[in-house]
Amino acid sequence: MNPSIKMLLALLIAVEVSFTQSWSVNLILVLGSLIWLIAVKVAPRKIGLLFLVPILPAIAITISMYLWTDQSVHFILVLVTRIFAYVFVGSVATLTTTLQELILSLEQNAKLPSKFAYGFLGAFNLIPKIINEVAIIRSAGRMRNQTMHFWSPSLYFKAILASLNWSENLAEAMTSHGFVEDVRRTHYRIIHVPHHNYYEFGAILVVLQLLLFATPLP
Repeated sequence: MNPSIKMLLALLIAVEVSFTQSWSVNLILVLGSLIWLIAVKVAPRKIGLLFLVPILPAIAITISMYLWTDQSVHFILVLVTRIFAYVFVGSVATLTTTLQELILSLEQNAKLPSKFAYGFLGAFNLIPKIINEVAIIRSAGRMRNQTMHFWSPSLYFKAILASLNWSENLAEAMTSHGFVEDVRRTHYRIIHVPHHNYYEFGAILVVLQLLLFATPLP
């Protein structure tokens, strides 16, 4: 499925789940997302983490709601399963699509401004360099007998100065490669939206509405 369509679908499902109180539909969403992830051969380790990450907030909600509120068990189940639904539905959009594919799709298919798309990609690709720069700054501080903890203001100040220099270099690099704002661009990789993606998008939303209407209210 096209990355933009997939992301929009995940957002719409998440918004709708936020206003419904059906734990059974939440479980169906988790199961459907799990089948999708297995079908596209996502690593088992990543799927296992999807089960582990929501456990702590789920336990916290269960204990707090059960001990200090008079909410029903049904309401607690809704909140707990909603957490897992958010995680699994979101993972379908994030684990099956690379960031570059998503940004390029948003630029070409959702009309995201090119300067924002390429600026975001440039900043994201600088993350490894930022981590390395922070390590260099901390090493230089230790050579001067200065220990810089992660809460040290001087550490962030020096990192910000380095990032400002990189931002100028990034802007110059984009200009030298022919990037001009508000000008129609050609693309080396063209991302299309197949027609069947629209049918799949609509079918999934229709099935979700049918499940919600078929679920009896508490």
